[in-house]
Amino acid sequence: MSATIESDSHARTQELGERLGRVLAAGDCVALVGDLGAGKTAFVQGLARGLGVRGRVASPSFTIVNEHEGRVPLFHVDFYRLENAAELHNIGFDDYFARGGVVIVEWADRFPDALPAERLNVRIEILGGDTRKLHVDGPARLASALQ
Repeated sequence: MSATIESDSHARTQELGERLGRVLAAGDCVALVGDLGAGKTAFVQGLARGLGVRGRVASPSFTIVNEHEGRVPLFHVDFYRLENAAELHNIGFDDYFARGGVVIVEWADRFPDALPAERLNVRIEILGGDTRKLHVDGPARLASALQ
């Protein structure tokens, strides 16, 4: 299923993420793409809230992976600083999919072949100011949560 959703604020982007977080289940993968400042981390913050994660959710740009406890574990991965796909092996990236949680990847377009075919793709486009357009493609049970 494909959809396009507009967000007019940081709070709305978080709200959309929260809606998705409420329907995510163990084994789901979300691939996020967007320029710097597009709102990827804001979306993940809302998603984490929807999963029942408490505490601060920040971009894992320097740590590569942040783990959060919620209704199901959230593994928040950032491909931005990785030089090549071989580094994914070094961080045990494939192991996260076997741990019974949700894997969400920022900058997923850097190594798309490392991601499962069954995933929700979310591309966030900056329209200007705080306005964003989210282009969503993937399983209907996930994509429909954003509408």
